Amino acid sequence: MVGGGAAALAGLIFVAMSINHEIIIRNTTHKNRAINMLTGFSAIFMASSLALMGNQYPGALGLEWLVLWLIATVIFIRGYVIAIRSGMSSIGLKIPRLAGGTMCYLAEVISAIFLILGYSSGFYIAAVGIIVLFAFLISGAWLLMIGIYEDRTK
Repeated sequence: MVGGGAAALAGLIFVAMSINHEIIIRNTTHKNRAINMLTGFSAIFMASSLALMGNQYPGALGLEWLVLWLIATVIFIRGYVIAIRSGMSSIGLKIPRLAGGTMCYLAEVISAIFLILGYSSGFYIAAVGIIVLFAFLISGAWLLMIGIYEDRTK
């Protein structure tokens, strides 16, 4: 269910980006936030899809998730650091938000490691991490829209 919602929201963000592409391209913060939102929602969709594949051992799923979430984590942290350094738009660019989002991604990495090691508790860690990450991504998408609106009024 979360995977379908993530796919739908990724599509909506893509549409919003295509409507406001000039503003997003000119602003490093908006561009990296858009990349982070698309990557996060896409990663949730992919993780959910991988979990639904039949006849798969938890260790194999853990390995797939580990690769997926490590890539998504690097993209998230890199984009956030670039956005902070650019100084173009400070909306939502606070260290607690970076820390919270990073903890969500790291929870997914830890859940994958638990599955690889044979601990089924990795599924519970992943569920909590995905739900909280989903909330972070929705609020990030909202911050992107607010930032675009502010840039239009300038």
